[in-house]
Amino acid sequence: MVEFTQEKLDQIQQIIARYPEGKQKSALLPVLHLAQEEFGWLSIETMDYVASLLMLEPIEVYEVATFYSMYHLKPVGKFVFEVCQTGPCMLRGSDAIIDYIREKLNINPGETTPDGMFTLKTVECLGACGYAPMMQMGNFYKEHLTKEKVDQIIEECRAKAN
Repeated sequence: MVEFTQEKLDQIQQIIARYPEGKQKSALLPVLHLAQEEFGWLSIETMDYVASLLMLEPIEVYEVATFYSMYHLKPVGKFVFEVCQTGPCMLRGSDAIIDYIREKLNINPGETTPDGMFTLKTVECLGACGYAPMMQMGNFYKEHLTKEKVDQIIEECRAKAN
């Protein structure tokens, strides 16, 4: 059974209190972030739990969680490479970067390496077109990607994991 710690429940109550009474749906994005932080990804059970806490229909949570690429709907690796695949990044070679990561890690977009270390995702615009091709890793952007930069990022991640 999925349950937040009391500390997280207190945080959720603080988030809900930011909004007018009856507008608890406004707390959905930050509560989903807390859920993902707590459980690693958003299972149906987790989304249903969030819906019950916010007094929403489960479909209202599913609609939001499936719309945004920042939410993980299946287990992900320790490091998630979210490579932008929209026009400006594609013009600057993000398709080649995606292919290189696929070959280097032997996974396709949406997959995780067998060791649970890396997940590759393709995402829509990350709002950094001037730095293309680029990807997001957690809270950080990795910009002006080249094969050499990808190799360096992978090495840095492996070093952090040890």
